Amino acid sequence: MKILYAIQATGNGHISRAREIVPLLQKYGTVDLLVSGTQADMQLDQEVKYRFHGFSFVFGRKGGVHHWETWKSMNLRKFIKDMRSLPLKDYNLIINDFEPVSAWACKLQGIESVGLSHQASFQSPLVPKSKSIDWAQLVMKYYAPASHYIGFHFKRYDQFIYTPVIRSEIRRLNVSDLGHYTVYLPSIADKWLVPVLKQIPEVKWEIFSKHISNAYSDGNVNVFPIDNAAFNESLASSAGLLTGGGFEGPAEALFLGKKLLVVPMKFQYEQQCNAYALKQFGIPVIWGSNPDWLPVILKWVKEPQQRQLEFPDETASIIDDLVKRYAR
Repeated sequence: MKILYAIQATGNGHISRAREIVPLLQKYGTVDLLVSGTQADMQLDQEVKYRFHGFSFVFGRKGGVHHWETWKSMNLRKFIKDMRSLPLKDYNLIINDFEPVSAWACKLQGIESVGLSHQASFQSPLVPKSKSIDWAQLVMKYYAPASHYIGFHFKRYDQFIYTPVIRSEIRRLNVSDLGHYTVYLPSIADKWLVPVLKQIPEVKWEIFSKHISNAYSDGNVNVFPIDNAAFNESLASSAGLLTGGGFEGPAEALFLGKKLLVVPMKFQYEQQCNAYALKQFGIPVIWGSNPDWLPVILKWVKEPQQRQLEFPDETASIIDDLVKRYAR
């Protein structure tokens, strides 16, 4: 069997999920990998056969999507050329994790595909969604269309939705609490974060920033460049995680039983919806309309938060069922 697995590389969540899923797919046949997007800090362990520019959101440094840079990065002519270059008929099964090149190529050629992603869960009307009207709702619906959907979310809101894929390396971590708080906010520059967190001198902060190359310290705040192993170690031994409104990061913190505070990116519909869902679990949120973070962070640090969710390791059975149901 030949399988095409296409992965969106805007952010790290899609790549981290693929690192778990690819070895499982390889048990059923040859797996060719396709990656599009430009914002991920993580890499796949396996060789990538197709690497496309695709369509990606460009993160800013002030907590939101950089719309102008995002618009400039789009190249419709190249997108169509890449789409037409794919030999889709060579594959018995095509899976996409919110990847648009393969998704639209399948749709235009009348070939079935499976959308396997967190975003796939948004096909259900039962998933919590932001009340705001946003153009990104259309992006969520039409960005990577598929014939069939299998989604992941914090809760099984619908029959085709499963709980998050937690990386094996996270499941194996030795969990402790050394008192520090881990911070990962890729759309916010550390130069903005450090002055805010220094105002809570009794707390040690460990920031992982994609905007620096060398580590440095400023008072009670340590800032590190992105490093997967170092981040995992920091999270496992932390008191809590201050992070964005993504999916995998908050899910891993909840799985480990860590306190969680999320700051969804402005103008990013998916993150707004994720934060809305987390708020229903009692997780505090700093919304983009709030310019004063300090009172919220102080309250979060001082108050207990017991919220560990059960995310069973069922990825292998999900992949087995997917292959049996949808392979041609």
